[in-house]
Amino acid sequence: MTSCATPIGRDRVDRLTWEVAVAMTGGDVREVFETILPEDALMDAVRAAGLQERERKLDALVFLRSMITAASTGYGGRQADAMKLYFESGAEKVVRGAFYAWFGPALERVLETVRDRALSYAAAQPLDLPGVLGAEVRDWHVFDSTTVRLHGALKGEYPGAGDYAAIKIHKRFSVGLGTTIAYHLSPAREHDAPHLQIDEHWRGLGLLVDLGYASLDLLHRCARHGVHFVIRLKENWKPKVDHIARGSMNATFTPGTDFDLLLGADILKLDGKVIDADVRIGRGTREACCRLVGVPTEKGYCFFLTSLPPRIAARSVADLYRVRWEIESDNKLDKSCLRLDEIGARTGPAVRALVHASMVASIMVCLLAHHHRLREAPPPRAGTERKKPPVHPQGLARMVAFCALSIARAFELNGRAAAQEWDRLAVLFNHETDPNWRRSPSILDQLRGWKITPGKPRKARISRASAN
Repeated sequence: MTSCATPIGRDRVDRLTWEVAVAMTGGDVREVFETILPEDALMDAVRAAGLQERERKLDALVFLRSMITAASTGYGGRQADAMKLYFESGAEKVVRGAFYAWFGPALERVLETVRDRALSYAAAQPLDLPGVLGAEVRDWHVFDSTTVRLHGALKGEYPGAGDYAAIKIHKRFSVGLGTTIAYHLSPAREHDAPHLQIDEHWRGLGLLVDLGYASLDLLHRCARHGVHFVIRLKENWKPKVDHIARGSMNATFTPGTDFDLLLGADILKLDGKVIDADVRIGRGTREACCRLVGVPTEKGYCFFLTSLPPRIAARSVADLYRVRWEIESDNKLDKSCLRLDEIGARTGPAVRALVHASMVASIMVCLLAHHHRLREAPPPRAGTERKKPPVHPQGLARMVAFCALSIARAFELNGRAAAQEWDRLAVLFNHETDPNWRRSPSILDQLRGWKITPGKPRKARISRASAN
């Protein structure tokens, strides 16, 4: 019996096999949810905190899972949404005041345990750092903070920069994992820099921070503990140049000449070529030696300081600094999708519990995206054209909220029924892709080896289709 089907070439078979392999699986989804929110561990935390003993009508397991999966629902207030999902999951109904009373110190302690589980699980995942991303470091960590306004009743406990209450979340974000791996809280009035502590735990890592953290002390601590860094050059820093490896020179210069003087005297030209120099910052015992890199952009030159060796090209240094934007995207995920900045609670324990719920939900969403990336990275070959958009954490967060009840029910299933339900959820999650992946390609995608060709404008596509 002969087949009338058209034979499929080996390249197409390989591509189809690869496309199936890169999809997030039901096993991936189940692992994230059941590892971070398992029944036994959660109930142990509930008993240790005394939450269930004090609240007889509370179904603690459903309550905790509802708080986290309802973080991005957006139907009402944060606590009201958790209450709605809690009741819809089959828990016994109580009056609103009784439900809100559960947001106390015991709940805060339980959510701290859940936070620790999420962070431990994240830290145990394999890293995704191909190419230059992993060439000189174990991982790149980005440190930054985000501020959340609170109810005025909390001005005494959490004073803001003005006459208002606000809490600041100081985050440490792993580029290799694509998620927050540590965070702590403080009143928003406190300055960011003291909250970044470089010690031996950082050895072998890379650090990306904005100018709010830049200081000579930071450079010294990075050198002392073996931490590579990439930061922008501060305007009030006056680098002294010892050697110029790349750059257009009009004359020779004496080592130790001010960088600004070389530019002002036109000895070093800003002619569109990259600049790579060895410089010193500070004076005397506070002097720090590092590498200065200048890269031309549409808005002029951008200058960076780094401890990376010269084998990492100047433009790669600039690209690595652009990766710092990943924490800004993560902050947007926390606030826009997981409603971190919509906390209306009036007590410290309730605020902190809601912050932990949002942060755990954010970590879980990012880990789902990380599982997807691990299945597709690295590309089959360097420079492979990306044909399918990557999974987008913000879209994933919205879909998790949409599927909150289904996720609650999936926890209750066993065997084949459970596997089928988690597979169904994975299919839905895989469809939440980045709508701007061609127009605004991710710098991480490009550093991972993907080639991304900008899409044609919609009008051009319509005109071409009409012509055909």
